[in-house]
Amino acid sequence: MPVEVTWWGHATTTVRDSGVTVLTDPLLVRRMAHLRRRRGALPPASAAAADVVLVSHLHADHLHVGSLARLAPRTRVAVPRGALRALPRLRRLAAVLRIEEMSVGDRLEVGGVTVRAVPAAHDGRRMPYGPHRAPALGYVVEGAARTYFAGDTGLFDGMAEAVGPVDVALLPVGGWGPWLGEGHLNAERAAQALVGLAPRCAVPVHYGTYWPIGMDAVRPHEFHSPGDEFVRKAGAMAPQVAVHRLGHGESVRLEAAG
Repeated sequence: MPVEVTWWGHATTTVRDSGVTVLTDPLLVRRMAHLRRRRGALPPASAAAADVVLVSHLHADHLHVGSLARLAPRTRVAVPRGALRALPRLRRLAAVLRIEEMSVGDRLEVGGVTVRAVPAAHDGRRMPYGPHRAPALGYVVEGAARTYFAGDTGLFDGMAEAVGPVDVALLPVGGWGPWLGEGHLNAERAAQALVGLAPRCAVPVHYGTYWPIGMDAVRPHEFHSPGDEFVRKAGAMAPQVAVHRLGHGESVRLEAAG
């Protein structure tokens, strides 16, 4: 049974596996605070349809309450443990959605797939305010294939062991501004991650979608180049991995390993 991955932009993807639709870090708006969508049409309303939604951490471009509000009532939403305490607006959505907090090692059964929470090296707090901490997570969706959604993360010791064997890796390769701080992968570090993870294929995400208003001329290559740069560096460092650089709204069907 093939697995299908659709990239909607930024860290928002749809993974279809074993009859289950998984949506990651939905950001379904044209503008969020100081960020404006600069490439790709907005995802269609149908992009909000999912059996389960995976939220990697509390930053507003990953846990976007307005986008979560577009989900159908009773949709299951996995969030890092502590998210409900940190975000009153999320608590209000809990009356409509099935919000389930997860920690590293927790598993969630959804139809024919299992979702497993794995570590991420990233500041998971809701910024720039709020004292409550919650971990940043990645997730492995295990069905016909094992698909790793990294969320936001830097390289960390034992990454491959913590994530486990995977067939598909959805890796962040950029950001939404001209500089990446600690706890992020750029194109080169994402290619280095492939060496340890050793998936059969990879899809770059988290680049080339949103950019701060008024900063078009500041390091524009950080907006335009990460996807192509990742393809080049992955080809040099992990040539056994098939890299699929998708356009916004494009999908790829991947045959699960026999």
